[in-house]
Amino acid sequence: MKNYLSKKAREIIPYTAGEQPADRKYVKLNTNENPYPPSPNALRAYREYDFSALKLYPPLRMDGLRKAIAAAEGVREENVFCGNGSDEILAFCFPAFFDPDGKGVAFADITYSFYPVFCDFFNIPTHIVPLEEDFTLDLSKLAAAEAQGVVLANPNAPTGMGIPLSEMEAFVAKNDRIVIVDEAYMPFFGESAVPLTEKYGNLLVVKTFSKGYSLAGIRCGYAIGDKALISGLERCRDSFNSYPVDGVCQAVCAAAISDAAYYAEKNALVISERERLERELPLRGFTVLPSRANFVFAKHAVKDGKEIYLALRERGVLVRHFEKPRISDFNRITVGSASENDALLAALDDLLKN
Repeated sequence: MKNYLSKKAREIIPYTAGEQPADRKYVKLNTNENPYPPSPNALRAYREYDFSALKLYPPLRMDGLRKAIAAAEGVREENVFCGNGSDEILAFCFPAFFDPDGKGVAFADITYSFYPVFCDFFNIPTHIVPLEEDFTLDLSKLAAAEAQGVVLANPNAPTGMGIPLSEMEAFVAKNDRIVIVDEAYMPFFGESAVPLTEKYGNLLVVKTFSKGYSLAGIRCGYAIGDKALISGLERCRDSFNSYPVDGVCQAVCAAAISDAAYYAEKNALVISERERLERELPLRGFTVLPSRANFVFAKHAVKDGKEIYLALRERGVLVRHFEKPRISDFNRITVGSASENDALLAALDDLLKN
């Protein structure tokens, strides 16, 4: 049969999301979802939504959602861009700020694995900066890369390690180029670079409702930055899809981000459970990197990462394993609820004794 696919569609290696198996019920600790439900205010906004409005296109400017985000983040509405999940916004960033015939983009060798996929898709040259032996990122090496700009996840994925705000500001201040900071896991760290966006016109901060706001299933994210950067994202979005965020999503997310007290309480529980895992896993022979996210990155002294991943899967617990250089001995383990973490530790105790 004739192959009708383009060369790109035939050859590109897509991003691989965490598995979502349906063969049995699992304790699901592999995709970094929040174990707690969304805010009651968000659920109320959903129940009270006028679904007859779905016959119309959603609000194009997303004023209600952008106003709520701006109020929560302490910025102006003109500095807020919304999209269908932070992944879509990150995708827009690559054609918006980097040229196929330019100097490209720099990022770490161990980081969110969608970045190289975006580069391949948009034909953007890449500059890979290896993490140090302890998995920290030397920002001076990132700054030294001959690139149009940089993208970095803070906290990083899959390591979970964070860069303090003071170090981030020093880095941004020294760079006369675009700096994109992917803060998907910032609700569990609390040192967001958003306050720096009014001071530095080269800084764009990308966030999501998936993690800290327990809304992974609704698909919404946002970016904050100088008006000129937001304009670049809007131009790319409107060349692809002018209505990416549906009306229900806008209403639910506006209500969610306005309920800071609820999420502060729930995310504090996640942090507490993260600290518990950081205490318990070393007692079972694991090395655990210092995490500032809602997951931990751990390797065992004796058993390899894939062996542990498969053994846990057999016992009904899903974690994320990456068959990649430098990290194949590790597993990324989402911080679940207390009962989910109990199940994880029990499964580990069982497989380690055997």
